[in-house]
Amino acid sequence: MDDPVLLTGAGGRVGQAILRDLATEYDWRLLDRESLPRERLPEGVDRDAMYVADVTDYETVREAAEGVGAVIHLAGDPRPQAPWDSVLRNNIDGTQKVFQAAVDAGVEKVAFASSNHAVGAYETEERTPEMYRPDHAFQLDGTELPRPSNLYGVSKAAGETLGRYYHDEHGLSVVCVRIGNLTRGHPPWDYERGQAMWLSYRDCAHLFDRCLEADYGYEIVYGISDNDRKYYSIDRARDVLGYEPQDNSAEFE
Repeated sequence: MDDPVLLTGAGGRVGQAILRDLATEYDWRLLDRESLPRERLPEGVDRDAMYVADVTDYETVREAAEGVGAVIHLAGDPRPQAPWDSVLRNNIDGTQKVFQAAVDAGVEKVAFASSNHAVGAYETEERTPEMYRPDHAFQLDGTELPRPSNLYGVSKAAGETLGRYYHDEHGLSVVCVRIGNLTRGHPPWDYERGQAMWLSYRDCAHLFDRCLEADYGYEIVYGISDNDRKYYSIDRARDVLGYEPQDNSAEFE
């Protein structure tokens, strides 16, 4: 992609993972509610292209989206136990404003950071812990309905539905990435669930790179590494996006 890419929530873990590996691959515009210190801006990222604003500030988001080819939307309240007033404002209203700004600016595609919490209630007592083990057949593949495990998950399911609306109504290409357990370095080796949903920084950057480069209409995919333990299928991410993860939590067991 030759056009600039707008990255909202650039200062968070996912944003930093993306910038660490892809800083020089794209012409970035960054948006975050706080200015990022120089040490968090990799070489090759233009500090003058940083927008300091709340994601609910439509006018600034619209300005930042002008002339870009794609948006990676990460901004929001990331706390699993965030209260309703926060997820309503930051995660639902903010996401709607990003989609609307993208449409109004003529952006081609949006990659939306959804979450494993949008489907957390599938992890029932009857399925766990067996579903976290390599020989268990149960996997979610993105075709299932959301089953949020908290209000944060509700907000991510709402973001997926907003993406569906903006694709159907306005022709915007949208991919929703249900991100697993992103950690720097080795996965949390001390519990099975963390290993099953692990996403390495390297694979995270690669996955969002594919979200920028692939052609799609509306998709929901899972964002985990190629773990032996997995209850999320990454087949759709492979088939539609060309995702080829390099890491496996089993390497650290």
